Amino acid sequence: MRKSLLLLLSLFAASAATSVHAKPQGLTVDKISELNKIHSVAVSPNGHHLVYGVNSPAVGDKAKTNYLYLKPLRENGVARQITSSTGEHNVVWAPDNSGIYFLTGRSGSSQIWFLSLTGGEAVQVSDLPLDIEGFKIAKNGQTFVLSISVDPECETLDCTVKSKQKAAEEKATGRVYDQLMVRHWDTWLPKWKRHLFSATPDAKGKITDATDLMPNWQTDVPARPFSGMEEVAITHDGAQVIFTAKAPGPDQPWHTNYDLYAVKVGGNKPQNLTEQNKAWDAHPVLSPDGKTLAYLAMIKPGFEADRFGIMLMDLKSGKTHEVAADWDRSTGGLVFSNDGKTLYVSAQDLGQRSIFEIDIANDKVERLYADGYVGDLQFAGGKLVFTRHALNAPKEIKALSLANNKVYALTAVNADHLKEISFGDFEQFTFKGWNDETVYGYWVKPVGFKKGQKYPVAFLIHGGPQGSFGNMFHYRWNAQLWAAQGYGVVMIDFHGSTGYGQEFTNSISRDWGGKPLEDLQKGFAAVAEQQAWLDANNACALGASYGGYMINWIAGKWNDGFKCLVNHAGLYDLPGFYATTEELWFPEHEWGGPQWDGSEDYTKFNPADYVENWQTPMLVIHGEKDFRVPYDQGLAAFTALQRRNIPSRLIMYPEENHWILNMDNLKQWYSEVFRWMDAWTEK
Repeated sequence: MRKSLLLLLSLFAASAATSVHAKPQGLTVDKISELNKIHSVAVSPNGHHLVYGVNSPAVGDKAKTNYLYLKPLRENGVARQITSSTGEHNVVWAPDNSGIYFLTGRSGSSQIWFLSLTGGEAVQVSDLPLDIEGFKIAKNGQTFVLSISVDPECETLDCTVKSKQKAAEEKATGRVYDQLMVRHWDTWLPKWKRHLFSATPDAKGKITDATDLMPNWQTDVPARPFSGMEEVAITHDGAQVIFTAKAPGPDQPWHTNYDLYAVKVGGNKPQNLTEQNKAWDAHPVLSPDGKTLAYLAMIKPGFEADRFGIMLMDLKSGKTHEVAADWDRSTGGLVFSNDGKTLYVSAQDLGQRSIFEIDIANDKVERLYADGYVGDLQFAGGKLVFTRHALNAPKEIKALSLANNKVYALTAVNADHLKEISFGDFEQFTFKGWNDETVYGYWVKPVGFKKGQKYPVAFLIHGGPQGSFGNMFHYRWNAQLWAAQGYGVVMIDFHGSTGYGQEFTNSISRDWGGKPLEDLQKGFAAVAEQQAWLDANNACALGASYGGYMINWIAGKWNDGFKCLVNHAGLYDLPGFYATTEELWFPEHEWGGPQWDGSEDYTKFNPADYVENWQTPMLVIHGEKDFRVPYDQGLAAFTALQRRNIPSRLIMYPEENHWILNMDNLKQWYSEVFRWMDAWTEK
């Protein structure tokens, strides 16, 4: 008996020791695929409540769900589920705080529904023959503005229905175009265009008809594929709609001149409010008293990464002036305080996306919050509500008290998913890059890091090129996934990155292979010296888009720096890229004009011209529906590798665009990338 007891105790002790010293579980792509995603964040007009959506993927026997939740805006407020159908989105509060409107396909098409928060079931508000893709409501509660895809030549919604039916019956499949652009992002452009419509509920509260505010316009509002109803504002009396649009015309592919237009409800002749500015104007927001229009504006035509300054326009006089003109950050997320004297904005800043407060009267700018990447910024009385994610945290909703700067969590929708997950420690670092200027980056330690041990390196290079790999939780390029595989991760915001001032961002244009490569070389050497656990002689470099271009450039210009390379959607041959991409303003700005105008950039910084130096094993990945960097660029790089007998592998995704969005494909993507890196590095 005593021996049995001792044996049992020893087994228990061994089990406990094993549990205590078990290898920590890092983040996996399978775990990422199980995470809940927050969307449709909406604060009530009185600032008392918050509604948000949670998209939960199917996991095991649990079906996919997508519900809305209501939560009091206080630290310990309890959220409750308020919808039981799936797919609700585009939440808009009733101006009187009585309930919420939202889009859902419950009735078979995407229509507006209303849910009273005093009790009862949701009821359908709109009953139109076409899908509503987005909507907003004026403060008067009666003027609805809808985004609907229509045949621009049709005068009624029923006409578009018939037009679409006729197109579906066509047996010939040839697409016919008379002008650019013919395709965008991942779609051959159809005949149908998004138009804004105005609508007013009838005596029964139903919307059964709508008026086109921009008839015959051959352009999309909001612009596809990434813009939404944030590009639309309605005057408080519901009499006028202000929206962002690029004027119809054959020159759309080679300019960035988005303007703000105003149109009277019931009218059909939009007026250009920003005609004098030939650069990008966007994101109209009305002040609380409705007298002032705030919006964002660039000043450099043809450049998509210019600084977005904050403009204020007096709607009565039309006079415009810039707020905080000397503040060297590009802003977004404009939010007024209740008294209209303060603006709250988000902006990339030194590897974060932070919250700033701007005193309109004196242009004073103050940073309020700088920890991770913020979004969905909204004002709620004495607090700001926003979403936040970071290198060690997916998106959640938080609140910032303006009285004491206290930040507290409003959601924890992924707490259960992450409770067993260990994240690699991370830290920002600096070094002297090109011209001895200070450059920033991040390193991430492997999960289960042991002091005194050397670790192989995953050197991640961001795209854009005017972009950043900062303190963010990325679903497609997540540094923690490499940390979980035993790699140290290094990311550098080289010259050309955003969040460090406009001059820093501008510096990459006409110099794609110059300053950035020098920064990457100096930064890699510096971080290896600063962090002795990084094995700089045992590293792979990876990048997508411009990052993929840099991988091809490294192959020819830094061919002894890495054990292996991973090139996703990278530019290989610049002249060929110019001839096949869709947004021509991009190469014309970055490389000094059309390819045939003789700019030396197309050859000076062309990876295809340095293939004779390639020797590093490379994995090439591309999507066939990538119209930004067409897949022939990846195929050409793989052809060069194979013809030169360099170890290489090609993965082509028929249904993916510039990104990998299908979760099964993403799992394969990471599996292939990790397999490739493990084959060429030592652990």
